[in-house]
Amino acid sequence: MGRHKVQNTPAIRRMPTYLHKLMLMHADGEQFASTSRLADYINLDPIIVRKDFELTGLKGFPGVGYKTKDLIEAIRRFLGWNVPRRACLLGAGSLGNALLGYEEFAEYGMVITDVFDADPKKIGTKVHGYPIQDVRRLPEAVKKSKPQLAIICVSSDAAQTVVDELIDCGVKAFWNFANICLKVPPDVVVQREVIAGGFALLSMKLKKHSSLLGME
Repeated sequence: MGRHKVQNTPAIRRMPTYLHKLMLMHADGEQFASTSRLADYINLDPIIVRKDFELTGLKGFPGVGYKTKDLIEAIRRFLGWNVPRRACLLGAGSLGNALLGYEEFAEYGMVITDVFDADPKKIGTKVHGYPIQDVRRLPEAVKKSKPQLAIICVSSDAAQTVVDELIDCGVKAFWNFANICLKVPPDVVVQREVIAGGFALLSMKLKKHSSLLGME
């Protein structure tokens, strides 16, 4: 959505990768992290890494880099992951199931409070410990748990309807995995994930690589 365009998007997308490496380093007892070390890990120029970290407002130390623990905390604050954010998930199919099993969400401050589905065979069962609720109970449950964001994993045909219902319940942010461009009011934000987009980039890299090797 143009009205909610975020600056420095490439840098923001790199932050979770930095954070993952930094947490491994911290767990290994490494007190300092250099931009050159992280640049090697992510295959970037150290200057780009340094500019990325400038966005967090944290200052490094000449010759040694950044205090690992401080950089972890700075990235978390920058991304807003230093405070818990309640979320509900719509659609407990293959994709929803996979997301529910992604344990690192907790490290990002995301707390999934409710999971909904329309399939009678799934309602009342559990997926990765989360009870699956009837989507018809959505207004009642959401008004009680008050999630700040919703993860949309339903079909394209059903997505707009459930989003409209969630907006009526006060939800202001949506992580959309449905293959549809949602229509929302100006005060609502949407992040659409196009899984095929990542595959398209991989295909182009493979095509270029194959061309260089004379395989095409």
